[in-house]
Amino acid sequence: MKTLTKLSTALVIAGAALAATPVIAASETYIVDGDHTFPRFSYSHFGLSTQLSQFSNTSGTVILDQAASTAEVNIEIDMTSVSTGSTLFDEHIQDADFLDTVQYPTATFKSSKVHFNDGEPVALEGDLTIKGITKPVTLTVTNFTKMPHPMVEGKDAIGADAHVTIKRSEFNAGKYAPHVGDEVTISIALEAIQQ
Repeated sequence: MKTLTKLSTALVIAGAALAATPVIAASETYIVDGDHTFPRFSYSHFGLSTQLSQFSNTSGTVILDQAASTAEVNIEIDMTSVSTGSTLFDEHIQDADFLDTVQYPTATFKSSKVHFNDGEPVALEGDLTIKGITKPVTLTVTNFTKMPHPMVEGKDAIGADAHVTIKRSEFNAGKYAPHVGDEVTISIALEAIQQ
C-alpha cells in the first residue's frame, strides 16, 4: 500500500511539473506567394508626377515565431520582371545606367532583426542588395495579418505591407538625378503560405 501511495504521489508531482512547464512554440516557415506579392517603387518624375512601377516576380521565405517575437525574412526580386506600364521604358530602365539587369538580374533583402509590438512585427532591419551593392535599411511594417488561408485547407497564411525610402544613387542607379528623383520609395505587399 505504501508503494502504491508513493507511486501516486510521484505521478501527481510529475503531472504538476509538466503542467507548469511553458509550451515552447516552434518557428513556422512561410513560402512567399508570388501571385500576391508585389514590390512597388515610386519616385518624382521631373517634379511633374509621382511614377509608380512594380516587379512581377518575387520569391522568398519568412520564418516566424510569434510567441518568441522572432522572425527571419529573405526576399528575392527578379529585376527583369519590372513593369512600368510602358514596354519601351521596361527595357530602358533595365539598362546599365539604371537596374543593369544583364549583370544583376536579382535584388535581395535579408533581415538581420525584426522588431515586434504586442506579438506583431512593426519594423524589419536588414540588408538590401541592388546591382551588387548592399546597404542596411529599415522597413516600416504598416499592416500584418496571420490567419488560416481561405483557399488552402489546413495551412496558415501571413500578409504584410511594408515600405522604405532609399537613394538610388547609393546603388549606382542615379542617372538624371536630381531631376528624376533620387529618393525612391519601395513598398511591398507580401503574402506567404505556411510550408
